[in-house]
Amino acid sequence: MGLLDTILGRSKPVRPDLDQLFAVPSAALTLQAATGFVPTGLGSVCFAGVEGGTFARIQQDVRELLDADTARGGVPVEFSRDSYGYTWLLTRQPAEDTASLVNDLHAVNTLLQDGGFGPQLLCSLISFRDERERPLALVYLYKRGTFYPFAPLPGGEKRDNELELQVRAALGDDLRVEKDLARWFPVWGAPGL
Repeated sequence: MGLLDTILGRSKPVRPDLDQLFAVPSAALTLQAATGFVPTGLGSVCFAGVEGGTFARIQQDVRELLDADTARGGVPVEFSRDSYGYTWLLTRQPAEDTASLVNDLHAVNTLLQDGGFGPQLLCSLISFRDERERPLALVYLYKRGTFYPFAPLPGGEKRDNELELQVRAALGDDLRVEKDLARWFPVWGAPGL
């Protein structure tokens, strides 16, 4: 970054750090102790779809990699498209096996990134619920290398901001939490949430 960039207030974008995902299993323990939210075993990756043979091949590689255990009773991954045209991949693991879920999400992000489709990656999320069945997601922003909590309220597009701030405070030492609250985008209707 040069002097002109500094004067004009420009900064280099944060490089994605997919290894940040590996902090989620320990953060899940902290989250459970602090708030009572436990993992559901559901996680998803959101990316902008691209047409073409190379992208279709990578999607097939992702499906084959994550569906490898279906013969042993594993659940196949699901692809869906939201109303904005983004593609979502939903993967499942046993609720108590957050590490395997994170490995799946990391593998999907890595395959897409290494295939040259990193700019199409938007976010990954890991779902949680509490004893009252309230949903919560830890959302990983690929382009920022940070996490934020997303807590939708039932009955429409409203959020539990108080809970989100409580989760931010609880996980501040475990995860790289996004400081800019304006980047805490809602992911209404995200698969797995």
